[in-house]
Amino acid sequence: MPTNLFKFDNSYLQLPEGFYSKIRPTTLQKAELLLFNEELAAQLDISFGSATDFIAALQAEDPQNPAFAQAYAGHQFSSFTRLGDGRAVVLGEQLTSVGQRFDIQVKGSGRTPYSRGGDGKATVYAMLREYLISEAMFHLGVPTSRSLAVFKTGETVYRQTNNEGAALLRVMESHIRVGTFQFASFLGKEGDLEALLHYTIERLYPHLAGCENPALALFHEVMNRQIDLVVHWMRVGFIHGVMNTDNSSVSGESFDYGPCAFMNAYHPATVYSSIDEQGRYAFGNQPNIIKWNLARFAEALLPLMAPEKEAAIALAQDALDAFDARWKRQYQGMMLHKLGIEATETAHFALVEQLLDLMEQQQLDFTNTFATLLPGHQTGLTLPENEAFQSWYANWQKVIITSSSCERASELMAANNPLYIPRNHLVEEALEAANKGSLEPFETMLRVVRQPYTYRSGLEKFRQGAEPQFEEAYQTFCGT
Repeated sequence: MPTNLFKFDNSYLQLPEGFYSKIRPTTLQKAELLLFNEELAAQLDISFGSATDFIAALQAEDPQNPAFAQAYAGHQFSSFTRLGDGRAVVLGEQLTSVGQRFDIQVKGSGRTPYSRGGDGKATVYAMLREYLISEAMFHLGVPTSRSLAVFKTGETVYRQTNNEGAALLRVMESHIRVGTFQFASFLGKEGDLEALLHYTIERLYPHLAGCENPALALFHEVMNRQIDLVVHWMRVGFIHGVMNTDNSSVSGESFDYGPCAFMNAYHPATVYSSIDEQGRYAFGNQPNIIKWNLARFAEALLPLMAPEKEAAIALAQDALDAFDARWKRQYQGMMLHKLGIEATETAHFALVEQLLDLMEQQQLDFTNTFATLLPGHQTGLTLPENEAFQSWYANWQKVIITSSSCERASELMAANNPLYIPRNHLVEEALEAANKGSLEPFETMLRVVRQPYTYRSGLEKFRQGAEPQFEEAYQTFCGT
């Protein structure tokens, strides 16, 4: 076994002990490697001679860098509760040759002190789904966690029926969440919040170390990252499905791909999550929710923003008040780019609103509608022929001619409009086949979503949405 397979340096353990519990994963004892992400492994400087070596390295204990589950809290559907990694264990923080640091976490690791009533396990279906969606998001250009490997655990896991057990290696710049700060502020001991603040800045945002008010500076940094992230979600029609504060990372990465899905026919009220009965986390409500989550982040940071509570509240409110203008600027700029218009031409945003209205009224596919507009590209799609759309199209063409060069418009549109997304019905087909022992459909879909902006003939079915009956009934689940 290579001696340098992992280069762990678990800096998180410098925090007070209340932030974590040292524990080993229990589900890898009979692990069988199912999928391995060679591209990501190269980025992490991980190589091994065989799957046996790799599994042995995962099972090995490092007394200098013990594995651990993280404690945190969070608002789940607006209700605050104490939480923690109930089925995940950070094996270690991998240091790369260029000094980058990444958490390598086992998801589906077995019970932890934070499992409450859960079994701490996961299924092949759920872990393959996370692998697929996280790879799609990465190649779409969305900041995201990634998946290094999926293992079969040799166990049976009950989720409505008996399922084959699995575990996934998730990779993130950091698993520190808004909920981690809530835990430190409202449930931690004296000094915990300050320790977490300094650790987070040192690890993720060292350029903030000399700021006069580091807590306020961190809030602005995280707000910018979260705005950027959700703008990306809106760009590609992604619905996270469970935007609780414990699923909002302070590094600005998407993670926890349980009840998520990609929208087909455009409608801002689109929801797929089986537990989101009120539409709290609907596609069009995601900007409002991330602002709400950031308000909770500001509340947690109040004790460090100013000695006097009223002064701290004033600072936090001023910072949060900047959200709307920042969101509008970035969202409008992105949507204009999808139409090939420079972001500075915000006067033309009415074209975006008109197009979205048409898409909603005519139940047009979100991804394909923008793809049909791509100039000079083979897309295999045709424009809607109805009068309303053709009138909009003529107006848009006039704006394109006057506001951007054809070359620049083409560049903007090609960079912001994917041709391929993980279509929900095809995801389900691939996962069902994998459950029955065939990975071929899954691997085919992986190849498609890893080149989302490149047209390839023969992939027509990956451009098509499902039948309306499927979409109306489709639900996604959290996996626990």
